[in-house]
Amino acid sequence: MKVKTIKTLAAVAVLAGPLALGALVVFHPGVALGAPRFLTWQGDQSMPDQASFTPDPMHTSVGFEIGHLGLSKVQGRFTKFTGHIVANKAVDGSSVEFTIQTDSVDTAVPPRDADLRSANFFDVANYPEMVYKSSSIRKSHGGYVADGTLTLKGVSKPVAIPFKVFGPIKDFQGKQRIGILADPITIKRSDFGMAYDLKMPDGSEGVGDAVTIRLSVEATQDK
Repeated sequence: MKVKTIKTLAAVAVLAGPLALGALVVFHPGVALGAPRFLTWQGDQSMPDQASFTPDPMHTSVGFEIGHLGLSKVQGRFTKFTGHIVANKAVDGSSVEFTIQTDSVDTAVPPRDADLRSANFFDVANYPEMVYKSSSIRKSHGGYVADGTLTLKGVSKPVAIPFKVFGPIKDFQGKQRIGILADPITIKRSDFGMAYDLKMPDGSEGVGDAVTIRLSVEATQDK
């Protein structure tokens, strides 16, 4: 019953929501969020009682989407992050910590990405990182929930991340590997000091406040 890794990414991706009003609406595929071949963890005998894991950046996706003009959803991702996951069959001994480099925000539109990095949103010059750190992990509805704190732009807020764990398996190099899927997670960008928006003529918001985050993580066991 491993659970620690779930929210590791959750936190982070969650903040990627803010988008500037006049920006183009573009679908950014990022890294595919494929359906895992395992439906449940099932307490595989090969899984140690306690182990630590590191996210594999080549097979991990931290994605987000946000509403634009009430007409569409703009999607993006973060490409630079680090994390540490401790998995324990007792669950209560599991934990996760994840750090995302805010300047790695990528929506496939350079002018919009530049605006997202400005003081209007992530203010990467002063706040180069967003960090999620769990305080506990618990079982819930056939999966798990990571309770923890997300710190973004100098603001720390409690964020709960529901997730499911898949595996473990041994890869081609004999390394033990797990998968974690947290989809979707919703936060408000205004809670983290990102309230900037250009209003529509009728007074409605041009960019949504709610940000949907989708995390798909593969992690390998540390030696």
